[in-house]
Formats: sequence, structure tokens, C-alpha cells
Amino acid sequence: QVQLEESGGGLVQAGGSLRLSCVASGLRFSSSNMGWFREAPGKEREFVAHINWSGGRTYYTDSVKGRFTISRDNAENLVYLQMNTLKPEDTAVYYCAAGTRAMLTMATVTSSTNYDYWGQGTQVTVSS
Repeated sequence: QVQLEESGGGLVQAGGSLRLSCVASGLRFSSSNMGWFREAPGKEREFVAHINWSGGRTYYTDSVKGRFTISRDNAENLVYLQMNTLKPEDTAVYYCAAGTRAMLTMATVTSSTNYDYWGQGTQVTVSS
């Protein structure tokens, strides 16, 4: 049974930082592509960041470029999202997702349908 468990969310003031973690079990993590998505109240789930199986390729949505960094530790089955200079508009539930198919373009990594497994999410709230 595949499980993805996020942690690290919380309440932070604008300009602050948080690091989200996602630990995976039950899948071949080192061959899985990983993504972070977020869902704000009243909005659709949106892509945030993606890292390929080796960690050699990353993608970001424009609104987080230069502020967020995705990374992974294949030895520990962990993927991280370091979030700096947080803004109130970053407030959302953040979800970790794993995909087993090849995703080589921005169009494919941003589509939630290309990910096979999802975590339960962790709340991030940024106060102004």
C-alpha cells in the first residue's frame, strides 16, 4: 500500500519560511517523480513544483520561482519543499504527489492526472 505523508505546515508571518516534508512508503521512490500541489479555499488544486526521479530536473510554477525549492533524498524516501519569503497568497493546503510515468515537459508535470498517489495534505497559513 502506497502512503505519502506530509509534514511541516503551520502558521507563519509574511516573509517567513517553512520547509515541508513528504515521506513515501510502499512504492519505488527512487524511480518515482514527485510533485507538490496546493489548494486554497475556493480554488482549484494547482501545481507548485516537481522533481524528477533522480533530482536532476525540477520545475516550478511562476509564482514561486526564486522563493521555493524542491529537493529529494532517495535514501530516506523523502521529498522536501523549502518555502522562503512566504506571502499571504501562498496560504493553502499543500499536497505531495508521486507519479510513476515519465514526465518530461512543463505541460505533463503540472497536470494532476499524471500523478498516481497523493498525500492527505498539510496546511500552510501565511499571515499579513
